Amino acid sequence: MSLVATRPEPGEARPYAFPEIRRASVAGGEIVAAHLPGHLLASASLLLDAGAARETAGREGTAGVLAKCLEEGTTTRNSAAYALALEGLGAELSTSVDWDSFRVGLSVPVGVLSRAVALMAEAARTPRLDPADVERVRDDEATALRMDWAQPGPRADAALRADLFGAGERYGRPLSGDPVSTAAVTVEDVTTFHESWLKRPGVLLVAGDLDRLDLEELGAAAFAGSGGDPLPVEGPLGVPVAGARRLLLVDRPGSVQSTLRLGHRAPERAHPDYVPITLAATVLGGAFTSRLNHLIREVKGYTYGIRADFAMTRRFGRFGVSSSVQTAVTAPALTDTVGEIARTQLDGVTEEELSVARTWRAGSLSVDMQTPGSIAGALATLVIHGLPDDYYPTLRKRLLETTAEEVSAAAAQHLHPDALTLVVEGDAALIRDELAAAKLGEIITSEV
Repeated sequence: MSLVATRPEPGEARPYAFPEIRRASVAGGEIVAAHLPGHLLASASLLLDAGAARETAGREGTAGVLAKCLEEGTTTRNSAAYALALEGLGAELSTSVDWDSFRVGLSVPVGVLSRAVALMAEAARTPRLDPADVERVRDDEATALRMDWAQPGPRADAALRADLFGAGERYGRPLSGDPVSTAAVTVEDVTTFHESWLKRPGVLLVAGDLDRLDLEELGAAAFAGSGGDPLPVEGPLGVPVAGARRLLLVDRPGSVQSTLRLGHRAPERAHPDYVPITLAATVLGGAFTSRLNHLIREVKGYTYGIRADFAMTRRFGRFGVSSSVQTAVTAPALTDTVGEIARTQLDGVTEEELSVARTWRAGSLSVDMQTPGSIAGALATLVIHGLPDDYYPTLRKRLLETTAEEVSAAAAQHLHPDALTLVVEGDAALIRDELAAAKLGEIITSEV
């Protein structure tokens, strides 16, 4: 037996073709479908413009409670009967809520998709919403959030979001709410949210062998009982740049680590610089071989890992860095992290670094698009962000062909090291003086 001393080199990228997309207007709604010839499994997802951004102030978490309640039965079946109906088709209902959408989906054998879509629509359009069930689900969600917020991280995330977007704005508060806002959700909040936003037709996303599926039949099932016009799409929020760095200190007495969250505003998902922005973030902190991980983990030994990325939605984006470090090295870790962001913004990326980032991103895209469920998720991205049907084949090509000059220019334009908000959640008594001495920005005690 012998050991291989050299790492194998990556081979040529294999060709990949995103499935053919078909669109249809049916029963007052829209269907966006991807053709997967020969696939025995099919996925469908009802995409509704009922994301967390629609929630009422002080009741953040309402959409999440409603999503969990959809499996508690419908107006014609109790929870047991509904579960048995799903099980009889080999289906499992999935729900999710993000800033832009509320999604209900499932995957089943292609021959029973129409029946499964009818069950999915039954849950979305006519949920039982028994007060006892709603209150139990709400209490479970609030308890889970209290447990989560007892750990390092959520408070720092909330402090960063509030500073970047404003605590008085919905985007300035946590996506899933917090323990207080979720506990305050009432049965009336949930039923009103459902009545206001989930009765509209929305968009049915389908991924499967379309030669074996009747889109008219699927649309009739998905949009039955719905009504109303599509909601107007509001424009991007813009990317205001702060005049100086600021450091928010979230006190966590006795903590042996400091949780770091750094960030600033960024463009929305449909921005034309999406590809070079993504590649710049990959080089900086989006992979294990990234600059930040190499410096902060491998060279300095401050952390087990550090990550940087651009998170983008329909109306806004956020550049962010996250890590946890030993309390004793909080200030130098923060200084080195800011320095690496500044170096990337000033000097750009090298062709060698970009080659690794290109290969990984393009390869991941192909791997991620192998199941009907993942294809349906990709269709949702097209719909939410108004992207063209040829977006994914073009995306892969652009990932492989974007130059170091283009990525460096994007880093120079979209990274703002001097405008970062730096959030440190840790033992303030132990780290405040060193942070002040590092002169990274005005230190403000956060009330989150």
